[in-house]
Amino acid sequence: MIADSLRREPGTEAEWLGPLPVKDWFAHPERRLEIDLGCGKGRFLLAHAAKNPETNFLGIDRMLRRIRKVDNRARRLDLGNIRLMRVEAYYAVAHLLPPASVDAYYIFFPDPWPKARHESHRLFNPLFLDALCRTLAPGGIAHVATDHLPYFDQLSGIFAGDARFAPVEPFVPPEDEQTDFERYYIGSKPIGRLSVRKIQVR
Repeated sequence: MIADSLRREPGTEAEWLGPLPVKDWFAHPERRLEIDLGCGKGRFLLAHAAKNPETNFLGIDRMLRRIRKVDNRARRLDLGNIRLMRVEAYYAVAHLLPPASVDAYYIFFPDPWPKARHESHRLFNPLFLDALCRTLAPGGIAHVATDHLPYFDQLSGIFAGDARFAPVEPFVPPEDEQTDFERYYIGSKPIGRLSVRKIQVR
C-alpha cells in the first residue's frame, strides 16, 4: 500500500514533476478521495477509513518508519481503501496531487515551529493555501487542528483573509479516531480547530 511517488518510468522533466494519478491507485477511483496530511502513526487514518469503506484515503507522511507501520496495520485490518505516500506535505500538495482531486484534507497538529526565527518553516503560508485551493474539488473541505494557540490564531487569520474559503463547523473526531498526540494532551491543553470549505469566487 506504500505508493512510491518516484517509481515511475522517467520521461520528460514535466512528467517527473507533474501530478500523479493518485485516484488510479485505488480499486474504485471514482470514489471520494480524502487525505490525511501528516498521518503520523495512522490512528485517525485507520479508524476513519474503517468507518468509511466507500471513501478512498491517502495518508501522507515524510517518515518512512511511520508509513511502514501504518501500512502493516492497514494490511492486518484488510483496509483496501487506504494508500500511503512518503513525501513532504507541502511538496505533495503543491506538486504531486492533481487539480480538483481532493474532497477533504485532514491536517492535524502540523509542526508549529514555535520559535519566532523558525516561523517561515510553518506549513501554512500563501503558497500552501494556493496549492490547497488548487487541489481541492469544488466544495472540498480542509480540517485543521493544533494545540499551539498562536499558530491557531495565525491560521484563523490566514483563512479569514482568503475569499476562496468559507468557514464551516469544525470537525471534531470521536474518541476512537483521535490521534495519539491528541489523546496524550486532551484535557491538559486547549486545542484549536477550524474547518473551511472551498468556494467559487466570482
